[in-house]
Amino acid sequence: MGLTYFKRFRMELDLRGRDCSAVRFPDSFSAVAWDYSLLEAHAEVKHHSFRAEIDSNVFPCLGDYAGCVRLMEEIASKPGFLPGATWLAASFRPDSTVFCGTVQGVIDRNGMGSIQNLGIAPEHRGRGLGTALMMKALAGFQQAGLRRAFLEVTAQNSGAVRLYKRLGFTRARTVYKVSEVAYA
Repeated sequence: MGLTYFKRFRMELDLRGRDCSAVRFPDSFSAVAWDYSLLEAHAEVKHHSFRAEIDSNVFPCLGDYAGCVRLMEEIASKPGFLPGATWLAASFRPDSTVFCGTVQGVIDRNGMGSIQNLGIAPEHRGRGLGTALMMKALAGFQQAGLRRAFLEVTAQNSGAVRLYKRLGFTRARTVYKVSEVAYA
């Protein structure tokens, strides 16, 4: 085992004057509002979205389904957990529902909206689901009266960084996350 430092960006967004309510999901996809009975669905999508990504090295719980369940339980039990900023993306088919994206929002102790995780299953990326879910979360922050939102993203996750910049997030600072990584 060795220690590795991962470069992460804290990105912030001023919510004032933005219309985050005009959310458009791609055809055959829609948003599913938070309900505690969907906790395991959030965890499953989170695991599927992150298990093969750099973030599972930064946060090992993301590489393990049970770890994702624990993480979702922790997020949902936080004092500032905001159900209105917590969503699943789903595709409804005649014989099944496929959950393919997740986002969670929390109000931090400074009164800012904090995006906990935005994850899209690999086979559903590139369809606008990340944008749509983020806009749903940001609209939830606005409905709660919040003026600012923030998130942290691993610098190597260039696709996510591009998405957040496109949505208007700006880099506020660089932070480093230390993590134990097993070497083969």
